[in-house]
Amino acid sequence: MRRLVSAALALFGAFLSPALAQQPQRGECLAMANAVPRLTPVAFRQAAASAEVQITYAGHSTYFIDTPGGLRIATDYSGAYQVGRLPDVVTMNRAHSTHYSLYPDKRIPRVLHGWGEDGKPALVSERIGDTFIRNVTTDIRRYFGDDSGADMIRDGNSIFIFEVAGLCIGHLGHLHHKLDDSHFAQIGRLDIVMVPIDGTYTMSLDGVSEITKRLRASVVLPMHRFATPLDDFMQRIGQQFEIDRRTERSFRMSRDALPSKPTVIILDGV
Repeated sequence: MRRLVSAALALFGAFLSPALAQQPQRGECLAMANAVPRLTPVAFRQAAASAEVQITYAGHSTYFIDTPGGLRIATDYSGAYQVGRLPDVVTMNRAHSTHYSLYPDKRIPRVLHGWGEDGKPALVSERIGDTFIRNVTTDIRRYFGDDSGADMIRDGNSIFIFEVAGLCIGHLGHLHHKLDDSHFAQIGRLDIVMVPIDGTYTMSLDGVSEITKRLRASVVLPMHRFATPLDDFMQRIGQQFEIDRRTERSFRMSRDALPSKPTVIILDGV
């Protein structure tokens, strides 16, 4: 009887597997967001016991994420900002050439574009090493000289989310508009979020401040810091956020070490 049951389950799985393979994987950060507040899945609690992620601010919108498993990820990678060894995985957005490269170093194994081809949105949902990477698409403004008549390119930008060592890490990319409830639902819970604060090239400072407050990540990492005094951003997000200015460009973080009060960490860099 046991053999018959096993055979039946195997046959059932054979019919299901092609359909399941076509569906994007569901991240733990979404499960956490939909669960009881502060309820963390067992797998996340176990992974977070001692594992640390190192985050380095390279410049502009490029952060390097070094995982416990030895994977190195670079965000909005153009090749202009390099700290240490080449990344194993790079994410890109196409609003400006400072956020992507059409000719990345061929030694980089994985290049993930935040835009799709033929008008289709990018769909990133895969595990690479010890990290699950997925995206949530947003729209971007048209390039100069575009005569199509449309103001925005639909799904032209991606918010990338990295789930590793029990942490949910988000990078908002070159965000050009406010997020609605559907965006927040797709993002889920974030422990660390990288936020553009230029107030001009991406979106208004008021707009990105409202997004930051709603996400309420434990750690906020400003980027696109060239145009906005940090005090202006801090004033808008309110007193519920601490500020931690550092002279280093890197820090290490584990799930257990997340600050109890949301904190903006200012790393050395431009």
